[in-house]
Amino acid sequence: MAHAEVTWGHVDAAELSRIVVLSPHFDDAAMGAGLMLIRHAGTRTRPTVITVLGGRPPAYPDPPGEWDALGGFRPGDDVVGARREEERAAMEVLGADSVWLEFADHQYLAEPDRPLPTEVAPALEEAIAGCAPTAVFVPMGLANPDHVMTHDAALMVRERHRDWAWFAYEDHGYKHIPGLLAWRVSKLFRTGTWPTPSLVPVADDFERKRTAIMCYASQIPPLERDHALTERLDANVPEQFWRLAPPPPGWEGLIDL
Repeated sequence: MAHAEVTWGHVDAAELSRIVVLSPHFDDAAMGAGLMLIRHAGTRTRPTVITVLGGRPPAYPDPPGEWDALGGFRPGDDVVGARREEERAAMEVLGADSVWLEFADHQYLAEPDRPLPTEVAPALEEAIAGCAPTAVFVPMGLANPDHVMTHDAALMVRERHRDWAWFAYEDHGYKHIPGLLAWRVSKLFRTGTWPTPSLVPVADDFERKRTAIMCYASQIPPLERDHALTERLDANVPEQFWRLAPPPPGWEGLIDL
């Protein structure tokens, strides 16, 4: 019997030799997968973080929206340019490379103008394929519309690339909202993709993760207000990764129970 069948959740080291993490916004990968990135930073191939909503909007609001204003931005500031610089610094701490797609954060766009998963998936597929990954980590896609869209677009890419190992990480800004993580697990389960907690190695270096998160200086005030950032970091909230795969043979009937 294969090792993975003996120890459920086993992850072969070869699967993690070239890691890509999909981050809806600047900071999400550091929040939800920072310890995992640190653990694999010293490998022959550095992990890559692809920020999906990493593009400039057609125009910034004037005056700035509440989130940007709380982060210290004023009319005329290039918010995305500043946040890209913050991400460069954070990725240097985590030991990862960064790629930015040119889609804009939903806060800058009217609902009809926001990117759809079908529009994002082709660009996302090209960016991931350019990294020649062995494993792709996607957000669970909780609460925030950009997180949900990124998750849905990633699953479209997964349909075309089952040769890559696929995992989901928990969105650390939203995983504690009652019922949301269970909702996503249940939704995946019902569509035949079984999310299974997996033994993905992480570093025991919460201080380095904190240092990386603090590089996102313009995000800290709103994260403190809306997501209890200090309390979350002081609690050393664990990172959990779920393998996205079909059910084990013969277990399909559980879907209907």
